[in-house]
Amino acid sequence: MAKPSIPKGVRDFSPEEMAKRNYIFDTIREVYSLYGYRQIETPAMETLQTLMGKYGEEGDKLLFKILNSGDYLKKVSDEELDERDTLHLASKLCEKGLRYDLTVPFARYVVMHRDEIQLPFKRYQIQPVWRADRPQKGRYREFYQCDADVVGSDSLMNEVELMQIVDTVFSRFGIRVQIKINNRKILSGIAEVIGAADKIVDITVAIDKLDKIGLEAVNKELADGGLAQDAIDKLQPILKMEGSNEDKLKTIAEVLASSETGLKGVEETRFIFDMLAMSNLKNEVQLDLTLARGLNYYTGAIFEVKALDVQIGSITGGGRYDNLTGIFGMSGISGVGISFGADRIFDVLNALDLYPDASASGTQLLFLNMGHKEMLYSLPAVNKARECGIRTELFPDEAKMKKQMNYANAHHVPYVAIVGENEMNEGKITLKNMTTGDQNMVTTDELIEMIKK
Repeated sequence: MAKPSIPKGVRDFSPEEMAKRNYIFDTIREVYSLYGYRQIETPAMETLQTLMGKYGEEGDKLLFKILNSGDYLKKVSDEELDERDTLHLASKLCEKGLRYDLTVPFARYVVMHRDEIQLPFKRYQIQPVWRADRPQKGRYREFYQCDADVVGSDSLMNEVELMQIVDTVFSRFGIRVQIKINNRKILSGIAEVIGAADKIVDITVAIDKLDKIGLEAVNKELADGGLAQDAIDKLQPILKMEGSNEDKLKTIAEVLASSETGLKGVEETRFIFDMLAMSNLKNEVQLDLTLARGLNYYTGAIFEVKALDVQIGSITGGGRYDNLTGIFGMSGISGVGISFGADRIFDVLNALDLYPDASASGTQLLFLNMGHKEMLYSLPAVNKARECGIRTELFPDEAKMKKQMNYANAHHVPYVAIVGENEMNEGKITLKNMTTGDQNMVTTDELIEMIKK
């Protein structure tokens, strides 16, 4: 029989890895709660009507579609099958898909529950998403996102607060990061002043790849997308712009002097930077005019976070999406959000060995099973240790001591409790410290006190 396997781009996680992942989720959850965000969940499956058209043409291609139940070929003619038009066939064969991110389902949630929620509505969501992407280092087909969004408020203080959350989370992890900020209004203004306002999507999709493929390849992609050479030439100084955040803002404001939209983006961005300057952030914040984030629904500030000490893609991203709920028939609701890429953060923490010892904690105390009488004697102490919050196991089988001690070592159990004839006669338990090798005969209360210390 062939050895079982899993699809490319997905992973199993061991108990030790899950302990580390839960450390990530718990840290992010604590910080979100600290800022007043409340948790919701949405289904893994959404209708394709909800998902399609929200991520741009490239995003739509990466949606995992689910075949309809039952006779899914019933509504498809032989002629349609012979034509092999995959997009057309998918529309007939599939009505549902796996969610691509958590933001679009959240927008759908807001519209569906509009009469139940109080605006502004601050939610966080920690769930897996799926993308039919090409797997590579730091990029998976199934991965967790940890989102926070605010809807129903136009205030730029929401953007400021989200950047404070980003800074707090990565400071707690001990990861040095660079927080990159731009504004889609600035990008629209750039497209306007170079005479290519109708090419804004092509421009943003291309320049968003600058870090990955380089300037020459970006220029080629722009040309292939139909952008005139004159417009590409005008774009070059902007793509190469350097200096402090204030210098860049001053320069780009001059470049965009004829664009009302562009100047609005500069004004919004300057406000965010001014407020962040008063926030005592521990990580660097940089204005990056090449940051575009390819998703079509961003309309204002956009964010991306890069780890400084590990070569890996973006580990957090987000932005403002003022018109997203309008797609679902609820116009006039402003929104802004961020998403932590938990799987990439997991890889960064592993690479830098930044997990605290407590994050991998499993069983603290193992009672050996030396026989039926000894097991019955141990049970009250096992129960009391658990009542006192000590993670405690009783070895289930009567086995040789060596096997049970090997089990304790394999699971990094710091304390082992041994009960034999002498212990039962004394009304005590022998507690062994697996790190030092010290062992003492103690009462149950003394045992609990020693471990809690």
